[in-house]
Amino acid sequence: MSSRAIPTVLTVAGSDSGGGAGIQADLKTMLALGVHGMSVITAVTAQNSLGVQGAWELPAEAVRAQYRSVVDDIGVQAVKTGMLASAALVETVAELLAGTDAPVVVDPVGVSKHGDSLLAASALDSVRERLLPVATVATPNLDEVAQLTGVRVGDEADLRRAAAAVLEFGPCWALIKGGHLAGDAVDLLTDGTQEHWLRAPRHDNRHTHGTGCTLASAIAAGLGKGLDVPEAVREAKAYVTGAIAAGFALGGGIGPVDHGWRFR
Repeated sequence: MSSRAIPTVLTVAGSDSGGGAGIQADLKTMLALGVHGMSVITAVTAQNSLGVQGAWELPAEAVRAQYRSVVDDIGVQAVKTGMLASAALVETVAELLAGTDAPVVVDPVGVSKHGDSLLAASALDSVRERLLPVATVATPNLDEVAQLTGVRVGDEADLRRAAAAVLEFGPCWALIKGGHLAGDAVDLLTDGTQEHWLRAPRHDNRHTHGTGCTLASAIAAGLGKGLDVPEAVREAKAYVTGAIAAGFALGGGIGPVDHGWRFR
């Protein structure tokens, strides 16, 4: 297969030194799903299975230079964003995305799996006003929905209200991830007119580090291969469900999902 036949997908996110989330999870997911992954690193974290011990954002000019270097030469069929850390980086990335003719998956990362903040409070308005309007799909979890909209989800019935609140900021589609609710892992995908409810059994496995990054990257991989949004999300949900089921212990805390589970 020639290199031109392989879709190229770009992740714009932070580095997780423990390898379970962030850029590392994104690139593993893209490889597993048959696309060529490329990266723009926005921040470097000192991170392991126990939490985030430190984080250092890159200058906006470094982020812009990485993005232009990749997109102007290689091109891109889809983009995924993750940890953007600050208002300056959110606005820089939003400007770059607005000038790129490719679908965009925005994972509005606010906190890590361990509860560590990965987005400055001062950046929330920039996410709402600049980043979400350029998103093809936004993929907030319930904590991020509350952070961005003030809507708190207590059960499945609240997912519609959460989706409506996110869509008001301008993404084409909202995928509200209900993984923190009791019962099956249920997500709601909607563009405001059609709804797709995605259900999967909940696996009794605490090693779930990187689920949000992995899901968003899997959606971007599907979009990069030409799938429409509902099909890309369905395939991504199936992939991440398998990765959660195969999640494994690593270090002394919460281990990662297994990005290579289909190859075992």
